This record gives sequence, structure tokens and C-alpha cells, in this order.
Amino acid sequence: MDVNIIFKIGAIGILVAALYMVLKSTGREELALMAALGGLVVVLMMVIQMISELFENVRTMFHLY
Repeated sequence: MDVNIIFKIGAIGILVAALYMVLKSTGREELALMAALGGLVVVLMMVIQMISELFENVRTMFHLY
């Protein structure tokens, strides 16, 4: 696992939080919620990919095909 992944997730969180605050302050709560959900989906896809790689490595290590 790279430290870069943690920085990417943190950067996405900061950007989404800033976008959420801007949209919420302008009165666009629905758009702010959609932006937050979009950021959550992007981070979840990254985490799911990392978990998939972990399971693949475990399968390869223990010869479980």
C-alpha cells in the first residue's frame, strides 16, 4: 500500500468538503449533497479496488485458485 493513496483520499475529502460548503452557502443544498455523495463513491471505489488487490495477493500467496 502506498502512502499516496492516503494523500489522494485526503485530498478528495478536502475538495469535496470545500465544494459542499460553497454550494451549501449559496443555497444549493441538493447539489451539495450530490457532490458529497459523488466524493464518497469515488473514495469507496478506490478502497474496493485496494481490497480486491489484497484478496488477489492472499489468493496468490496461499495458492487458492
